[in-house]
Amino acid sequence: MKNVGTIIKGLREEKGLTQQQIADLVHMHRSNYSKWKKASVNSLDATNKIALYFGLTIDQLLNDEQNIPQEITTEDKSLMEQVKLIAQLEPEEKSMVFKMIDTFLTKKKFKDFFQKNIAAL
Repeated sequence: MKNVGTIIKGLREEKGLTQQQIADLVHMHRSNYSKWKKASVNSLDATNKIALYFGLTIDQLLNDEQNIPQEITTEDKSLMEQVKLIAQLEPEEKSMVFKMIDTFLTKKKFKDFFQKNIAAL
């Protein structure tokens, strides 16, 4: 995996920008930029500004898009796989998922009840 300095250098050179121009962009002295891109000094704000300038997220900038988790879809998973994914969520998120399931199940029971009783009339 490339380090962030290498990634920024590649992006900077691709755009034909100098180190001074990037340093000016993030309101950083050129010597600090040079240290920062070697990973000896970090600034989250500067990292964010550089990422935004290049149309990237901080994750994309730092991970070079190689280690960013891909979107998970549960539609193509078995029921057990879906439950295992839900189990990995934070407690509050799990609670929300189960409340949604409860709501849909209750809605289905009412729908079935009304269809059965209306059909009996």
